[in-house]
Amino acid sequence: MGLFQKISKGLKKTRESMASAIDDMLYGKVEIDDTFFDDLEEVLVMGDVGVYTAQEIVAQLRERAQKENLRTADKVKKAIKEIVADMLRGGEEISMITMPSIILVIGVNGVGKTTSIGKLAHYFKQDGKKVILAAADTFRAAAIEQLQEWADRAGVDMIKHKEGADPAAVVFDSISAGKARNADVIIVDTAGRLHNKKHLMEELAKIYRVIDRELPYSDREVLLVLDATTGQNAVNQAREFLNVAEATGIILTKLDGTARGGVVLNIKNELKVPVKFVGVGEQIDDLQPFSAEAFAEGLFDVPMPDHSQDEPKAESTEDGENA
Repeated sequence: MGLFQKISKGLKKTRESMASAIDDMLYGKVEIDDTFFDDLEEVLVMGDVGVYTAQEIVAQLRERAQKENLRTADKVKKAIKEIVADMLRGGEEISMITMPSIILVIGVNGVGKTTSIGKLAHYFKQDGKKVILAAADTFRAAAIEQLQEWADRAGVDMIKHKEGADPAAVVFDSISAGKARNADVIIVDTAGRLHNKKHLMEELAKIYRVIDRELPYSDREVLLVLDATTGQNAVNQAREFLNVAEATGIILTKLDGTARGGVVLNIKNELKVPVKFVGVGEQIDDLQPFSAEAFAEGLFDVPMPDHSQDEPKAESTEDGENA
């Protein structure tokens, strides 16, 4: 199944709620008038797009409708898709030129962080890269064991210390191993203790210092994992994390399990942080690189059925949650 089909399938619940409501409005209207624009804004807000972002989409659509004389439902729907894609486009690429490059993964416990790291490792390995996982979440019970399971499943190396060890020391040893083994990317699991901001900031600062000293010119990504099923709470959680740590991108998990997929627009437009990966299913290959075009198409258009292979049984993930 291709990228567009996977993202479209993952957006099924969002499409059935928000996009279906927009279709009902469009194809039930004789003309595109002020009432339509007001109703559209309400539907977007209810779909977790956010008030500010919904207003911006509607304002752009009003302008285009006037300039381009958009009067038919199909033309208006096409314009909405183009506005959404333009709003989401930019920054979704991952920079991975140096050897090794570093990806730090942050996020509170329970959002699918460990699961996402395992799937991310699988994604890069399938792309021909040598991957090492760093088990730097040393304080949460069973975190190291869960990450080891995903390392084994993805078929990649993992560097770990005992529970309670210094996370920065784990990162140091992981970088040393990465250099010795000619790794392309080191993915670092970090502690998810947002309730104790001071300790989290200190811990991340130590990790950054180790990376700056040992790999001063390496490409570095800091990916924040958020749970799409929490809607606007995910946006609030992102704001809290961004007050503590820099993030270069978002991994949005469980997009297939929610009708709140509109939150992607809110995250990009209001927080100015690009979504780089989305979790669209339970399988190890269901973490997909984000595409603005695929998202916009999948949000409004029903995909063609894919009969290339039967769906395998779902895998279990950390805390019983899927990424």
